[in-house]
Amino acid sequence: MSVVGKYAEFAVSCRTKDHSEDVFHHAKRALIDWFACTLPGGLEEPAVLMTKALDEDIGRGKSTLLPQGDRATTRTAALINGTASHIIEFDDIYRDGLFHPGAPIISAALAVAEMTNSSGVDLLRSVIAGYEVANSIAEAVNPRHYEWWHTTATVGFFGASASAAVLLGLDSEKTGHALATAGTMAAGLQQAFRADAMSKPIHSGRAAEGGVLSALLAKNRVTGAFDILEGERGFGNAMSANVDWTKSVDMLENNYSITKITQKNHAACGHVHAIIDALNHIRNTNEINPTKIKKIKIGSYQKTYEICHNPNPKTPYEAKFSAEYCAAMAIIKGRALRSEDFLKENLQASSVKNLMNIVDLKVDEGCQNAFPKVRSAKIEVVTLDDEVFAHFAPTRKGDPDNPLSDSELSAKYTDLVEPVAGKPAGQALLSALWSAEKVKSIKDLDLENLSR
Repeated sequence: MSVVGKYAEFAVSCRTKDHSEDVFHHAKRALIDWFACTLPGGLEEPAVLMTKALDEDIGRGKSTLLPQGDRATTRTAALINGTASHIIEFDDIYRDGLFHPGAPIISAALAVAEMTNSSGVDLLRSVIAGYEVANSIAEAVNPRHYEWWHTTATVGFFGASASAAVLLGLDSEKTGHALATAGTMAAGLQQAFRADAMSKPIHSGRAAEGGVLSALLAKNRVTGAFDILEGERGFGNAMSANVDWTKSVDMLENNYSITKITQKNHAACGHVHAIIDALNHIRNTNEINPTKIKKIKIGSYQKTYEICHNPNPKTPYEAKFSAEYCAAMAIIKGRALRSEDFLKENLQASSVKNLMNIVDLKVDEGCQNAFPKVRSAKIEVVTLDDEVFAHFAPTRKGDPDNPLSDSELSAKYTDLVEPVAGKPAGQALLSALWSAEKVKSIKDLDLENLSR
């Protein structure tokens, strides 16, 4: 049997599989984190611009654009919500796969769940299927894949396709064709987020839309190449090297990667989170005065340097990918960084600029050797009096080995959602999501009324 066929069989089994209570619980955590990112993201560019660009698809259909509550066609809802969920850089991560699964997968799943009037437990099962299929592919092709490609854009197609297929009730053969078609559409270059462009969040939206499209096509007997993953000119050889597809498929039965997801604690690129955590520890443990610092020495892994070495960010978006800026704000704030810490006026503040100028970011061999299984950072803060304060962050707050508690996740949700939806609507949705398995119809989530 082809690799796609095996993934398809697993996805179909998720429709009735006896998942543990823990697996369902983590699927609910994923949903809550997705809404926390998508509702504020839906008010930002490029999501609002895409709504204008695709106005012929707005005002009709069975799916909902968030947070405005407008109706849209299923594919367009997946596209725009999928983009919105990745805009504020707060969405979840599968660390071992260098992948943001929630943005493409849940965006596709929710749009199809609304179209099919599915139940909450059906939605959870589709999310589990999408996460497991996509995470196993992401881990198989990385880290080599991540040299050039944005995993959320590429592998996201497979996860979104699997979730959509589950909700559409496709059998194994049609699910395989959905995954095969998704595989030949999957793309997204890393160059898109090495500049102040809007393309990066569109990557996740496009993956969500493509997954929905591939499943709808398969439902209507459109076929794909079943060897799209392992074939001579397939996804593995074209976009990675020496992929062990047997090992990848074997992960499906004993891994349950959805229980090993990172929920972000900072509104910035995940590659700088360990840096922020370490600096928060140093500042708060030693009560360091930010104006009395001579040098901030940072050692982390190569991708942190490649993607986040920017000592002079010009825009809030660039600041989220600047280790120097995030280090400065961590020293100033001494807490988790939120969206308001990346306002344009902060970039102009002399206190921030002065600190950015004394940050020395380098690749640390130990951190690099541990990557990608571990995302770590070594920090030294040297004061004007030549005192040295050091700390090693072996992981990030929010990673599976240092996770956000349920209450911390709820607090993150509340912080991000209530300014958009208000307290009554925001808390009503949160309560429903924590009990998603009891929701009889997705319509009961009242998604049309999540904007003030």
